Amino acid sequence: MKPSIRKQVQRLRRKKHVRKKVSGTPDRPRLTIFRSQKNIYAQIVDDMAGRTLVAASSQEKPMREKLATGGGNKAAAAAVGTFLAEKAVQAGIKKVIFDRNGFPFHGRIKELAEAARKGGLDF
Repeated sequence: MKPSIRKQVQRLRRKKHVRKKVSGTPDRPRLTIFRSQKNIYAQIVDDMAGRTLVAASSQEKPMREKLATGGGNKAAAAAVGTFLAEKAVQAGIKKVIFDRNGFPFHGRIKELAEAARKGGLDF
């Protein structure tokens, strides 16, 4: 098995373990993150209703204009976290459950989480 495929399979295995226990409710929705090589995506999901309440990514037009270097770095992750927190507070969401989606909690994932906390989200 190629190393890149093996890493992806391992991440999906970790993701399954977490998702067995972590679920978003209307009171406390789930903040889930996905990072690719070039971009980072975050959304707040109510799993009971099966709806995405708020979403933000480095590919959205306001973010692309703000990020001159692209969406695959820590600065972009922090900007997306701040943007997501602003949208969530406007939608009346303060408390969330953090789902790192099988990714290790460092680098871009950590930057996004810290920026979301500074923006007003509690997790």
